[in-house]
Amino acid sequence: MAERRRPMRPVAPLPSADLPVVAIVGRPNVGKSTLFNRLVGRRQALVADTPGVTRDRKEGLAVVRGRQIRLIDTAGLEEAAPDTLFGRMRSSSEGAMVNAALVLFCVDARAGITPSDEHFAQWVRRQGRPVLLVATKAEGRAGAAAAMEAYSLGLGEPVAISAEHGEGLADLMFEIVDHLPPEPAPEKDDESEDEWAEDPEAGLDGEEIIETRPKGPMRLAIVGRPNAGKSTLMNALLGEERMITGPEPGLTRDSVAVTLYDEGDEFEVVDTAGLRRKARIDEALEKMSVSASIEALKMAEVAVLVLDATLGVHEQDLQIARLIEREGRACVLALNKWDMVEDRIGTRKAILDRLSISLAQMRGVPVVTFSALTGAGLRRLLPAVRDAWTVWNARVPTGELNRWFEAALERHTPPLVEGRRLKLRYMTQVKSRPPTFVIFGTRAELLPEDYKRYLVNGLRETFDLPGVPIRLQLRGTKNPYADSR
Repeated sequence: MAERRRPMRPVAPLPSADLPVVAIVGRPNVGKSTLFNRLVGRRQALVADTPGVTRDRKEGLAVVRGRQIRLIDTAGLEEAAPDTLFGRMRSSSEGAMVNAALVLFCVDARAGITPSDEHFAQWVRRQGRPVLLVATKAEGRAGAAAAMEAYSLGLGEPVAISAEHGEGLADLMFEIVDHLPPEPAPEKDDESEDEWAEDPEAGLDGEEIIETRPKGPMRLAIVGRPNAGKSTLMNALLGEERMITGPEPGLTRDSVAVTLYDEGDEFEVVDTAGLRRKARIDEALEKMSVSASIEALKMAEVAVLVLDATLGVHEQDLQIARLIEREGRACVLALNKWDMVEDRIGTRKAILDRLSISLAQMRGVPVVTFSALTGAGLRRLLPAVRDAWTVWNARVPTGELNRWFEAALERHTPPLVEGRRLKLRYMTQVKSRPPTFVIFGTRAELLPEDYKRYLVNGLRETFDLPGVPIRLQLRGTKNPYADSR
């Protein structure tokens, strides 16, 4: 097979990188995430009637009165020691305000102004950023009147809204635009839109079809059990303390997407909440977190399955790997905390043996060993992601595929089914992402599972398709001379 080319196009800087940043801050449970979801236009952040649901800051693009902004939802502000969980959450909120063009300081009009509101209003003023005071949960006339109490904070006139019911959002949008710096004049783009048009002759004369990658970043989901080091890995990739980390398991509650650039390629990296066994998921909030993780996996192109190398492969790791395979995603196995492993050769062999026995569809999955905490070996991860993505997008020329198919049938003749031999005629690849093949033949739909595994293994080995799910579909043809009774 000809050498596979990586079908990536040069990536221009994200337009969102130059958009004004608007940060939503306030004490816990004042409706920040509900407001965030309203402004971005979809349910992107987890919302529950529980203080402290949001821990990591979450970004989204919003259009406000025709103006694009980068909106940041932050954790609730609480007074706590820096080394505690709430202290780390507050530090993350401070980081969101560093480059903010505008800060939306939210208070709960229903609960009234609390000492915490007064304390953090003074703290926000000291940050030196433009501030817009927002009184949330101000439904109806009574709520709007109660919102006026927020004047006492000295942050100007409050904008009364109810994000849950959509009241007052139009006024808030006008105020946001008025408080933003002037929009810069658009730069002329001299690059032709047709430069990346598909070659009209691609795929002719038996040439391998190279699919053009859709516009936008490569979508990458970091998944695994709780406390495997997923958020530490995210921070190491970004080179900053973007995610809250610590010894406590289950710190990440929501899926958080961040854009990353590496060697001219653009990645949308999503850190997800840890996936535990279904029987151990009790709280409604944790169920929402797990649902968000699974949804992020469905939207991803490549899944990085993070394992704690000091603990080896657990059954839950295998369940997550099966979920990746069932969703048809490319996979990279990331063995974290490798610096703490003493018998590295034995540990690696034990993990790969367990995977080869339990997950036949993941045979040949790329494995990267590293320490997210120290950064040792981390440079190998993104190249492995690119390679896995390339295999996931691979296409095999039909002529070459059927020459292999004929040879495979000669080596092992299709079995007898109900006393008659199956006649398999030809094979074609109908799609990639993941590679999907269709076999046509008389009563092909009756092909036994062991013979399908034989064909899948042959496809994987012959056409260099390691570590990705291979879909094999069967299409039978009706025999016009068969008894129709």
